[in-house]
Amino acid sequence: MKDPIVITGAGIVSAVGVGKAATLDALRSARTGIGPVRYLQTAHTELPVGEVPLSDDQLKQRLAVTAEPTTRSALLGMTALDEALAEASLGPSPSQTVAFVNGTTVGGMDKSEEYYLDFLENDTRNAYIRTHDCGANTELIADRYGLFGQCFTVSTACSSAANAIILGANLLRSGQTQVAVAGGTECLTRFHLNGFNSLMIVDHGQCRPFDEQRAGLNLGEGAAYVVMEHLSSAHRRGAQVLACLAGYGNACDAFHQTASSDNGEGAFLAMRKALAMARLQPADISYVNAHGTGTPNNDLSESHALQRLFGQSLPPVSSTKGMTGHTTSASGAVEAVICLLALLHQVVPVNVGWQHPMAGGIVPVMDTVPRHALLHAMCNSFGFGGNDSSLILSSAVTAASSQSLKTLLHNDSTPHLY
Repeated sequence: MKDPIVITGAGIVSAVGVGKAATLDALRSARTGIGPVRYLQTAHTELPVGEVPLSDDQLKQRLAVTAEPTTRSALLGMTALDEALAEASLGPSPSQTVAFVNGTTVGGMDKSEEYYLDFLENDTRNAYIRTHDCGANTELIADRYGLFGQCFTVSTACSSAANAIILGANLLRSGQTQVAVAGGTECLTRFHLNGFNSLMIVDHGQCRPFDEQRAGLNLGEGAAYVVMEHLSSAHRRGAQVLACLAGYGNACDAFHQTASSDNGEGAFLAMRKALAMARLQPADISYVNAHGTGTPNNDLSESHALQRLFGQSLPPVSSTKGMTGHTTSASGAVEAVICLLALLHQVVPVNVGWQHPMAGGIVPVMDTVPRHALLHAMCNSFGFGGNDSSLILSSAVTAASSQSLKTLLHNDSTPHLY
């Protein structure tokens, strides 16, 4: 690409804390945020979850939100988006177009569950009916900022946020926007928890991705967004360049409604497409943030896909869902920001919960100190129905050294890198 897509801002909230600083601390200390249910009103208190450590009222107070109706998904999204926009120094401007692409599947289900009987019996809570769908939550978030000329909602289950980032990048490449803010948000709901529990893929203890004794996932919640623009735009605005979105790929093997194929065909194709776009070889990848849900099917299928792609030269691989829980539709963005932090701070996210090598599977990394410099990180997100996506983030320093970027710099001026 003659004018690469770079990331100039990022925000995140998950079970390990609010913001990038708290997330980085959790990565360095391998600290999990998974624990007993605190806020979700559920009978299944035996199931550990990864809840954001703030109640709805605390989120509203933090955000100074007083208007109703709103939803927990929207509040989480606003919390992450505030951080991303502040870092990118991005505000309303008549000279630039900004698109918002939001991935979510649960949407406002939390309020629908809480007020369903009121909807049936009286009219006092009917305002919440219109917050139920996914698009409504995108609008609730966007309305806070008065910034976005275009809003899009992506709902492809657990690959939603990754696909939102891909859509945002495609809007930039096609010239339909100058800046794209993309990611996803998802809160925990009873529908959410009961649905996965009915599939018998929820672990009653700490989840153990890629472990021989893995018994399923821990559900989590959270939100994350990245601000993307072309390098020339970032240079013109004087924005800090955090990383480059070097490549991405999406594939759908349509093998099964909920299961992955044995050989990981969709995952393999998505990763291969991302590498081809980035013009990288498998050996160039420094770290892979795996989808790694902890379910028997996913971890074996993804292991086979990784082994097909990387052969005997597998880079450090881990799933961070042992820290955050599986944030479902938000996971692609949550884990992309984790990859961004890994590149910026040269820390390897470890695979919390892993102890026993699995037959035919990969052995995840358990040391936070990288053996070699982290230059290119791959982030995998796989959705129901085989809708699989892979992103590749490259360090800003590596990107700035490439000839394609050098040609964009005028005289002695350089982009702001750190």
